[in-house]
Amino acid sequence: MTMAEKAGFKTVETDLEELNEKIAQYRKKILLRILIGVAVAVVIGIGVFLFMKFRTYDSYVIKDTIETGQESSSMFYDFCDNILEYSNDGAVYKDNKGNLIWNQAFEMTTPMVNQCQEYIAIYDKGGTEIFLMDTKGVKQEIKTSVPIKTVSVASQGTIAVLMREKVNYFIKLYDKKGKELANGEYYGNQGCIPIDIALSYDAQKMAVDMVDITSGKSDTNITFYNFGSVGQNEINNNVGSFSYDSTIVPNIRYISNDTLVAVGDSSVMFFSGNQKPKLEKTIDFTSTVESIFYNEKYIGISYSNQDADSTHRIVVYNNKGKKVMEHDTEIAYSSIEFLSNNQICVHNNYECEIYSIDGIRKFKYAFDTTLYKILYEGNGNTYYFVLEGKTQKIKLS
Repeated sequence: MTMAEKAGFKTVETDLEELNEKIAQYRKKILLRILIGVAVAVVIGIGVFLFMKFRTYDSYVIKDTIETGQESSSMFYDFCDNILEYSNDGAVYKDNKGNLIWNQAFEMTTPMVNQCQEYIAIYDKGGTEIFLMDTKGVKQEIKTSVPIKTVSVASQGTIAVLMREKVNYFIKLYDKKGKELANGEYYGNQGCIPIDIALSYDAQKMAVDMVDITSGKSDTNITFYNFGSVGQNEINNNVGSFSYDSTIVPNIRYISNDTLVAVGDSSVMFFSGNQKPKLEKTIDFTSTVESIFYNEKYIGISYSNQDADSTHRIVVYNNKGKKVMEHDTEIAYSSIEFLSNNQICVHNNYECEIYSIDGIRKFKYAFDTTLYKILYEGNGNTYYFVLEGKTQKIKLS
């Protein structure tokens, strides 16, 4: 090989090295551009998320209007994302477009509802009639021989009924076909009076809330029963009792299958346990409680404020008792509840506010027509307003 040939070989080798370096630099530039593009997209995405999270609304656009014939005496309930309208004369279940799903006539003096997932019980408080429904219609009608005080339904349709006749109290458990599964009796002249009951989602656990006046003062005992294999090893299926001296606990409820909330006159208690109960947390009330509202994830407490600027303070806890939201509202409300997206809706006949679970007031509005109910549509900022004579599908703007 001549010297000239060797020199030419070296030139080609050098050119290849330069080419590879240029390719590497080009790839770095492309990678840098991609990383910059991704970073910009992430920043924009975070910006849009924060904008939507903190954005508030004071108006809306009507997407659709459905003419209805709501009666002023009717009550409205959000049942599986559709509208249950009920009154003394019966119940009507419609989808959000106003289409009838089912209706049921009855005569009740004081109709009340209790729901667990896809089952709902409509019962006559002080009467003797219970209708068990699901989203397809009536599953069972139950007639009791003793006036009903309260009802608790489980996710598969099992019903616990607390009844009262003079000074005596009775608890019965029915399956969804109306068959009696269990019963118990309490005699008021012995000093123990049941005031509330709660059935777990799977109907394996039940709590009975009782006032004990045998000591000359009002004490509360909350007794837990287990109808599964664990409870069968205990006397009368009793798997735990909790006593509170000089305290009234008017309301107990399972907010999930293994979590029970007991609302007393001075505090709220969280119990948990899939077999035997354990007191997890007690939250003392800071002032007069006006309302308690629940869903499967949260419990909300509305306190009376003492200052003139705000009417109520709303405090929300998760099902472990951790505070997640606190905000004041000036609305003298008639209803406060969680929507299906966990937002808090506060309204009376003409005013409403909607808060996010983060404590941001998303919407405030004053209507010129009577407002009965607000439901979340399940998509972005779309809701249904159930108004006098019509239901509007709207989008916040």
